[in-house]
Amino acid sequence: MTYVTIDQVTKKYDNQVVLNNISLTLQKGEFATLLGQSGCGKSTLLRSIAGLEEVDVGNIFVDQKNITHLSPRQREVGMVFQAYALFPNMTVFDNIAYGLKMKKEKNIKSKVQNMIDMVDLTGKEGSYPHQLSGGQQQRVALARALVIEPKVLLLDEPLSALDAKIRKNLQKELKRIQRELDITTIFVTHDQEEAMTMSDKIFIMNEGNIVQSGSPSEIYVSPINSFVAKFIGNYNVINIDVFNKLVHSTEMKGQDVAIRPEVLQLVPVGNDIHDQQDKWTAKGLIKDITMTGNVLRYDVEVDGTIFYVDSLHHQWGLLDKGTSVQILIPKKECISLKN
Repeated sequence: MTYVTIDQVTKKYDNQVVLNNISLTLQKGEFATLLGQSGCGKSTLLRSIAGLEEVDVGNIFVDQKNITHLSPRQREVGMVFQAYALFPNMTVFDNIAYGLKMKKEKNIKSKVQNMIDMVDLTGKEGSYPHQLSGGQQQRVALARALVIEPKVLLLDEPLSALDAKIRKNLQKELKRIQRELDITTIFVTHDQEEAMTMSDKIFIMNEGNIVQSGSPSEIYVSPINSFVAKFIGNYNVINIDVFNKLVHSTEMKGQDVAIRPEVLQLVPVGNDIHDQQDKWTAKGLIKDITMTGNVLRYDVEVDGTIFYVDSLHHQWGLLDKGTSVQILIPKKECISLKN
């Protein structure tokens, strides 16, 4: 049964459309990510669900209840902000307990301690925010949002200010806690890798619209258009006429062709190429090489068009800048795009 429904929501600022007739649905316990560039409307949509922004048109439902016109406190959602927004004069314990005290809940001490244990802050109960690391502060903010037992957890780029190692660790912890509590979660980020790592479902946004939605695998393997292909996976996106000319074929149709860098293979000119019936070939020159840890990215120029080719970084078989190569292009990996 659908648990969260965004039904034809529109939001404008000074006649500028920020959310354009947005509709989406989530199931209970799903971890969904709103992914897009800055200014695409993802944070505005999150704030609209939280009640921090009023929508101009449309409705928002949580657990079959229309919350569109309720105050933030009445919506039963928890939100974690990018800036944490902790109370600097309160201890870890008091920051987490704040929402429970406002609601005049019972058993506050045990509920807060359970949450402190869950987010691995045991022993920090009496510390103040300035005595904590960035990662610890983020855990306090998360615990404060979760302790009130919200129906939906909203996360607005909560990890963006952290360094890479802490960010990776917190991604795993956040996903573990979300699964343990089975809480429906909506996460906002502009980081494609983060979205792929954490999400059950991704909604890609551009200029106030949802342009594609699906599982991480569905979106990565089958981008719907050129914008998604360029944004989500570092695809090679090449005009269809240019591509057909480069590979001496007329098979591909549409406007553009998209090819993932990791499916391409380089063979130095002069080496034998076997079993190429299911591949196209294009002759080019390695113009640049970039190492990103265990992956080498080759920039290969073919008649003025650059192909990006990713290869695992081995000590053997490395190719040098300036090497003439043949690019092997698997036909089944080429995706025709309409726009």
